[in-house]
Amino acid sequence: MNALETAINVENLFSIRGKSALVTGGSRGIGLMIARGYLEAGATVYISSRNAEVCDQVADTLSEIGPCHSLPADVSTPEGRKLLVQELKKKESPLSILVNNAGTNWGVAIEEYPDSAFEKVMGLNVNAVFALTRDLLPLLEQAGTPDDPARVINIGSMDGIYVPTVQQTGTFAYSASKAAVHHLTRTLAVELGPRCITVNAVAPGYFESKLAAHAIENYLDGIKANCPLDRIGKPAEMAGIAIYLASRAGAYTNGTVIPVDGGTCIA
Repeated sequence: MNALETAINVENLFSIRGKSALVTGGSRGIGLMIARGYLEAGATVYISSRNAEVCDQVADTLSEIGPCHSLPADVSTPEGRKLLVQELKKKESPLSILVNNAGTNWGVAIEEYPDSAFEKVMGLNVNAVFALTRDLLPLLEQAGTPDDPARVINIGSMDGIYVPTVQQTGTFAYSASKAAVHHLTRTLAVELGPRCITVNAVAPGYFESKLAAHAIENYLDGIKANCPLDRIGKPAEMAGIAIYLASRAGAYTNGTVIPVDGGTCIA
């Protein structure tokens, strides 16, 4: 097919109208940015978080933009993931987009870093990503076609690409977990691509979120100095990359890790 003879409808290229999406950790921070972006792009969105009251309130507010539903669950536990999958199956089939965003951090000096913290961070940031993706495969496979696959989008971090130093405290488990998410993404992409499911990761830099709040409040000058664009990210910039990966424009993108950090991890 000659590219010069092929018309491109840009509006359709980046549309996700009619698709369904589940965003874990969708009641705040980066998850909320993505959920709102998906709603404004025409998708039906399900948000999940541990706090049922907050999850319900946020979904109710977002419903003013588009169809948004609350599915409270603790995805760090097998029981919580099972509940989430069961409730989603009652409401939606197939599932076009899974955004594995729920995550946690723990930052203290290495001498004080407990085993329990490492296990907690790795459990939610890595194990839950794999397990939830595995358990939702039937719904994702129903949605995927060769030209428009179902999408799994894992939220990694620039900290999984380079060693962060701005806070001068090692986030040992967090950085290791996000590097693991990046490689898990590649492994899943090879496994699930033939089943019409793409798997990609976004590696955010600093955006306004609960996880980043302490660093932004106390180390903003250093954060900006480390970033060639001299600022933190904006909500639309996170929504934009998530919409690209979920839309027809991103249908042939598979197994990538895309930094959205203003160039911090290469500077």
